[in-house]
Amino acid sequence: MEEPADVSVTTHVDAPAEAVYDLVADLPRMGRWSPECTSVAWRGGATAASAGARFRGWNRRGPVRWFTDAVVVEADRGRALAFDVKGLGLPVARWAYRFEPNAGGHGCTVTEEWTDHRSAVYRSITGVVINVRDRPTHNRSGMERTLARIKAAAEAGS
Repeated sequence: MEEPADVSVTTHVDAPAEAVYDLVADLPRMGRWSPECTSVAWRGGATAASAGARFRGWNRRGPVRWFTDAVVVEADRGRALAFDVKGLGLPVARWAYRFEPNAGGHGCTVTEEWTDHRSAVYRSITGVVINVRDRPTHNRSGMERTLARIKAAAEAGS
């Protein structure tokens, strides 16, 4: 059984679920959507989102910059994409995107989920280092912006 997400944000997109999935699953483009992630690069020979594919993400909040390493744990085109993130080799979070075609073929519903996997100590340290004491509230705001950008790109046919 999957653990419940700490934060979940949903939006409707006037585009097919497969098209929206393709935008999100092109992880090197994540820097276009996310207000915190600036870029992503595949690692270990990976070139696309598939279970087991690894990548590194670079992030920024104000003057603070850091990277995390991730592995795709679910990649089902038009339905779901999820990846587990580690920082300094320690579990950080699971990010997941769910895509549901709407009845009648009018676009889809996209849900972005974040599940915190940090220990209490790691949560406290990272909160101080990047000056985010309330990560769920911070992430909700970022997820809303991320989905708005994905929605705009998908509806524009990008």
